[in-house]
Amino acid sequence: MTQYDALTVESDGGICEITLNRPDLLNRFDALLETELTHALRSLSGDPDVRVAVLLARGKVFSAGGDFELMLECNVDIEARLAALQRARELLGAINNLVVPLVVGVQGAAIGLGATVAVGSDAVVASKNARIADTHVAVGLTAGDGGALFWPQSIGTLRARRYLLTGDALTAEKAYEFGLVTDLVDEPADVAPAARAIAERIAALPPLGVRGTKHALNQLIRQRAGEVVETALMWEGATLGSADLVEALAAFKEKRVGKYEGR
Repeated sequence: MTQYDALTVESDGGICEITLNRPDLLNRFDALLETELTHALRSLSGDPDVRVAVLLARGKVFSAGGDFELMLECNVDIEARLAALQRARELLGAINNLVVPLVVGVQGAAIGLGATVAVGSDAVVASKNARIADTHVAVGLTAGDGGALFWPQSIGTLRARRYLLTGDALTAEKAYEFGLVTDLVDEPADVAPAARAIAERIAALPPLGVRGTKHALNQLIRQRAGEVVETALMWEGATLGSADLVEALAAFKEKRVGKYEGR
Protein backbone atom coordinates (compact mmCIF):
# COMPACT_ATOMS: atom_id res chain seq x y z
CA MET A 1 0.00 0.00 0.00
CA THR A 2 1.18 3.51 -0.80
CA GLN A 3 2.67 5.45 2.12
CA TYR A 4 1.43 9.01 2.53
CA ASP A 5 2.73 11.97 4.50
CA ALA A 6 -0.48 13.97 4.91
CA LEU A 7 -2.91 11.04 5.08
CA THR A 8 -3.36 7.64 6.62
CA VAL A 9 -5.16 4.97 4.60
CA GLU A 10 -6.43 1.66 6.01
CA SER A 11 -8.70 -0.96 4.46
CA ASP A 12 -10.66 -3.69 6.22
CA GLY A 13 -13.85 -5.59 5.47
CA GLY A 14 -14.53 -3.77 2.21
CA ILE A 15 -14.17 -0.34 3.84
CA CYS A 16 -11.26 2.00 3.07
CA GLU A 17 -10.72 4.65 5.74
CA ILE A 18 -8.78 7.75 4.74
CA THR A 19 -7.79 10.23 7.45
CA LEU A 20 -6.45 13.76 6.98
CA ASN A 21 -3.49 13.55 9.32
CA ARG A 22 -1.92 16.97 9.86
CA PRO A 23 -3.79 18.40 12.85
CA ASP A 24 -0.88 20.74 13.62
CA LEU A 25 -1.55 22.45 10.26
CA LEU A 26 -5.33 22.26 10.73
CA ASN A 27 -5.41 19.82 7.80
CA ARG A 28 -5.06 22.72 5.38
CA PHE A 29 -5.09 21.90 1.68
CA ASP A 30 -1.65 22.63 0.29
CA ALA A 31 -0.02 20.97 -2.71
CA LEU A 32 0.90 17.86 -0.72
CA LEU A 33 -2.54 17.17 0.72
CA GLU A 34 -4.34 17.85 -2.56
CA THR A 35 -1.98 15.53 -4.46
CA GLU A 36 -2.14 12.74 -1.91
CA LEU A 37 -5.91 12.83 -1.50
CA THR A 38 -6.34 12.77 -5.28
CA HIS A 39 -4.05 9.72 -5.48
CA ALA A 40 -5.81 7.95 -2.60
CA LEU A 41 -9.26 8.45 -4.14
CA ARG A 42 -8.10 7.36 -7.60
CA SER A 43 -6.51 4.22 -6.17
CA LEU A 44 -9.90 3.06 -4.89
CA SER A 45 -11.07 2.55 -8.46
CA GLY A 46 -8.43 -0.12 -8.94
CA ASP A 47 -9.24 -2.07 -5.78
CA PRO A 48 -12.12 -4.52 -6.32
CA ASP A 49 -12.18 -5.39 -2.61
CA VAL A 50 -13.18 -1.88 -1.52
CA ARG A 51 -16.95 -1.31 -1.45
CA VAL A 52 -17.09 2.05 0.33
CA ALA A 53 -14.71 4.75 1.56
CA VAL A 54 -14.76 6.87 4.71
CA LEU A 55 -12.94 10.20 4.96
CA LEU A 56 -12.14 11.50 8.44
CA ALA A 57 -9.72 14.02 9.95
CA ARG A 58 -7.54 14.20 13.04
CA GLY A 59 -7.62 17.20 15.31
CA LYS A 60 -10.13 19.89 16.24
CA VAL A 61 -11.05 20.79 12.65
CA PHE A 62 -11.82 18.79 9.54
CA SER A 63 -9.89 21.25 7.38
CA ALA A 64 -9.14 24.97 7.62
CA GLY A 65 -9.16 25.20 3.83
CA GLY A 66 -6.43 26.53 1.57
CA ASP A 67 -2.85 27.38 2.44
CA PHE A 68 -2.31 31.16 2.58
CA GLU A 69 1.39 30.91 1.76
CA LEU A 70 0.60 28.87 -1.34
CA MET A 71 -1.97 31.49 -2.38
CA LEU A 72 0.64 34.23 -2.10
CA GLU A 73 3.10 32.16 -4.14
CA CYS A 74 0.44 31.68 -6.82
CA ASN A 75 -0.21 35.42 -6.79
CA VAL A 76 3.27 36.19 -8.14
CA ASP A 77 4.21 32.97 -9.94
CA ILE A 78 2.14 31.98 -12.97
CA GLU A 79 3.57 28.45 -13.04
CA ALA A 80 2.59 27.89 -9.41
CA ARG A 81 -0.86 29.27 -10.21
CA LEU A 82 -1.39 26.95 -13.17
CA ALA A 83 -0.16 23.99 -11.13
CA ALA A 84 -2.59 24.84 -8.33
CA LEU A 85 -5.51 25.03 -10.75
CA GLN A 86 -4.53 21.69 -12.27
CA ARG A 87 -4.41 20.07 -8.82
CA ALA A 88 -7.89 21.44 -8.11
CA ARG A 89 -9.12 20.09 -11.44
CA GLU A 90 -7.65 16.64 -10.71
CA LEU A 91 -9.04 16.47 -7.17
CA LEU A 92 -12.51 17.34 -8.42
CA GLY A 93 -12.14 14.70 -11.11
CA ALA A 94 -11.14 12.11 -8.52
CA ILE A 95 -14.22 12.94 -6.45
CA ASN A 96 -16.60 12.99 -9.40
CA ASN A 97 -15.29 9.70 -10.82
CA LEU A 98 -15.02 7.76 -7.57
CA VAL A 99 -16.55 4.33 -8.18
CA VAL A 100 -17.44 3.60 -4.55
CA PRO A 101 -19.59 5.67 -2.18
CA LEU A 102 -17.75 8.18 0.01
CA VAL A 103 -18.87 8.95 3.57
CA VAL A 104 -17.26 12.01 5.19
CA GLY A 105 -17.07 12.68 8.93
CA VAL A 106 -16.84 16.36 9.91
CA GLN A 107 -15.85 16.68 13.57
CA GLY A 108 -14.97 20.38 13.41
CA ALA A 109 -14.81 23.27 10.98
CA ALA A 110 -14.77 22.44 7.26
CA ILE A 111 -13.70 25.58 5.43
CA GLY A 112 -13.06 26.38 1.76
CA LEU A 113 -11.77 23.35 -0.09
CA GLY A 114 -12.39 21.33 3.07
CA ALA A 115 -16.09 22.13 2.72
CA THR A 116 -15.99 21.26 -1.00
CA VAL A 117 -14.53 17.81 -0.33
CA ALA A 118 -17.18 17.13 2.31
CA VAL A 119 -20.13 18.39 0.26
CA GLY A 120 -18.93 16.48 -2.80
CA SER A 121 -19.35 13.16 -1.00
CA ASP A 122 -22.31 10.79 -0.76
CA ALA A 123 -23.03 11.25 2.96
CA VAL A 124 -21.83 13.83 5.48
CA VAL A 125 -21.84 13.14 9.21
CA ALA A 126 -21.19 16.24 11.31
CA SER A 127 -21.10 17.07 14.99
CA LYS A 128 -23.24 19.93 16.24
CA ASN A 129 -20.16 22.03 17.07
CA ALA A 130 -18.93 21.97 13.45
CA ARG A 131 -19.14 24.85 10.99
CA ILE A 132 -19.16 24.62 7.20
CA ALA A 133 -18.22 27.55 4.98
CA ASP A 134 -16.92 28.28 1.51
CA THR A 135 -14.88 31.39 2.29
CA HIS A 136 -13.25 31.93 -1.11
CA VAL A 137 -14.81 35.37 -1.59
CA ALA A 138 -13.60 36.48 1.84
CA VAL A 139 -9.99 36.20 0.65
CA GLY A 140 -10.67 37.63 -2.80
CA LEU A 141 -11.02 34.35 -4.67
CA THR A 142 -13.67 32.87 -6.92
CA ALA A 143 -15.25 29.70 -5.52
CA GLY A 144 -13.63 27.80 -8.36
CA ASP A 145 -12.55 24.47 -6.93
CA GLY A 146 -16.00 22.95 -6.48
CA GLY A 147 -18.22 25.26 -4.43
CA ALA A 148 -20.20 26.46 -7.43
CA LEU A 149 -20.66 22.82 -8.48
CA PHE A 150 -21.62 21.09 -5.23
CA TRP A 151 -23.40 23.68 -3.10
CA PRO A 152 -26.34 24.40 -5.47
CA GLN A 153 -27.08 20.69 -5.78
CA SER A 154 -27.18 20.25 -2.02
CA ILE A 155 -29.01 23.35 -0.78
CA GLY A 156 -30.56 24.83 -3.92
CA THR A 157 -29.38 27.62 -6.15
CA LEU A 158 -30.66 30.58 -4.15
CA ARG A 159 -29.21 29.46 -0.83
CA ALA A 160 -25.96 28.55 -2.57
CA ARG A 161 -25.77 32.04 -4.05
CA ARG A 162 -26.36 33.60 -0.65
CA TYR A 163 -23.59 31.63 1.11
CA LEU A 164 -21.03 31.46 -1.72
CA LEU A 165 -21.33 35.20 -2.34
CA THR A 166 -20.89 36.13 1.33
CA GLY A 167 -18.60 33.37 2.57
CA ASP A 168 -20.74 33.18 5.72
CA ALA A 169 -20.46 30.01 7.78
CA LEU A 170 -23.28 27.60 8.51
CA THR A 171 -23.57 25.78 11.80
CA ALA A 172 -23.80 22.02 11.40
CA GLU A 173 -27.41 22.15 12.57
CA LYS A 174 -28.30 24.74 9.93
CA ALA A 175 -26.31 22.81 7.32
CA TYR A 176 -28.31 19.70 8.26
CA GLU A 177 -31.56 21.65 7.88
CA PHE A 178 -30.45 22.94 4.46
CA GLY A 179 -29.06 19.64 3.13
CA LEU A 180 -25.26 20.03 3.29
CA VAL A 181 -25.15 17.50 6.15
CA THR A 182 -27.00 14.19 5.99
CA ASP A 183 -26.44 12.93 9.55
CA LEU A 184 -26.05 15.05 12.69
CA VAL A 185 -24.45 13.83 15.93
CA ASP A 186 -23.97 15.52 19.28
CA GLU A 187 -20.23 15.38 19.88
CA PRO A 188 -17.02 15.29 17.79
CA ALA A 189 -16.24 11.84 19.23
CA ASP A 190 -19.52 10.55 17.79
CA VAL A 191 -18.62 11.44 14.21
CA ALA A 192 -16.26 8.62 13.26
CA PRO A 193 -18.45 5.80 14.69
CA ALA A 194 -21.51 7.20 12.92
CA ALA A 195 -19.65 7.54 9.60
CA ARG A 196 -18.31 4.00 9.94
CA ALA A 197 -21.80 2.68 10.67
CA ILE A 198 -23.10 4.16 7.41
CA ALA A 199 -20.13 2.68 5.57
CA GLU A 200 -20.76 -0.73 7.12
CA ARG A 201 -24.40 -0.52 6.03
CA ILE A 202 -23.33 0.19 2.44
CA ALA A 203 -20.57 -2.46 2.46
CA ALA A 204 -23.11 -5.11 3.48
CA LEU A 205 -25.39 -4.41 0.51
CA PRO A 206 -25.16 -6.18 -2.88
CA PRO A 207 -22.11 -4.48 -4.45
CA LEU A 208 -23.28 -4.40 -8.06
CA GLY A 209 -26.39 -2.48 -7.13
CA VAL A 210 -24.40 0.01 -5.08
CA ARG A 211 -21.77 0.54 -7.74
CA GLY A 212 -24.33 0.90 -10.50
CA THR A 213 -26.21 3.52 -8.51
CA LYS A 214 -22.95 5.32 -7.75
CA HIS A 215 -22.03 5.36 -11.45
CA ALA A 216 -25.43 6.83 -12.32
CA LEU A 217 -25.06 9.56 -9.71
CA ASN A 218 -21.54 10.30 -10.96
CA GLN A 219 -22.89 10.79 -14.47
CA LEU A 220 -25.27 13.44 -13.18
CA ILE A 221 -22.54 15.33 -11.31
CA ARG A 222 -20.13 15.11 -14.27
CA GLN A 223 -22.73 16.67 -16.54
CA ARG A 224 -23.12 19.56 -14.11
CA ALA A 225 -19.34 19.80 -13.76
CA GLY A 226 -19.07 20.29 -17.51
CA GLU A 227 -21.36 23.30 -17.21
CA VAL A 228 -19.46 25.19 -14.51
CA VAL A 229 -16.05 23.87 -13.41
CA GLU A 230 -13.81 25.27 -16.13
CA THR A 231 -15.45 28.70 -15.95
CA ALA A 232 -15.08 28.69 -12.17
CA LEU A 233 -11.42 27.63 -12.37
CA MET A 234 -10.71 30.30 -14.99
CA TRP A 235 -12.03 32.99 -12.66
CA GLU A 236 -10.25 31.48 -9.67
CA GLY A 237 -7.01 31.69 -11.63
CA ALA A 238 -7.68 35.34 -12.39
CA THR A 239 -8.41 36.15 -8.76
CA LEU A 240 -5.33 34.25 -7.56
CA GLY A 241 -3.29 36.89 -9.39
CA SER A 242 -5.15 39.88 -7.97
CA ALA A 243 -3.99 42.62 -5.61
CA ASP A 244 -7.22 42.11 -3.67
CA LEU A 245 -6.07 38.61 -2.69
CA VAL A 246 -2.90 39.98 -1.13
CA GLU A 247 -4.88 42.68 0.71
CA ALA A 248 -7.47 40.18 1.94
CA LEU A 249 -4.85 37.85 3.39
CA ALA A 250 -3.02 40.77 5.03
CA ALA A 251 -6.27 42.07 6.51
CA PHE A 252 -7.08 38.61 7.89
CA LYS A 253 -3.68 38.25 9.53
CA GLU A 254 -3.78 41.79 10.92
CA LYS A 255 -7.40 41.47 12.07
CA ARG A 256 -8.57 44.57 10.24
CA VAL A 257 -11.06 45.49 7.54
CA GLY A 258 -9.65 45.09 4.04
CA LYS A 259 -9.58 47.86 1.44
CA TYR A 260 -10.31 46.47 -2.00
CA GLU A 261 -10.01 48.04 -5.43
CA GLY A 262 -11.18 45.23 -7.71
CA ARG A 263 -7.81 44.60 -9.32
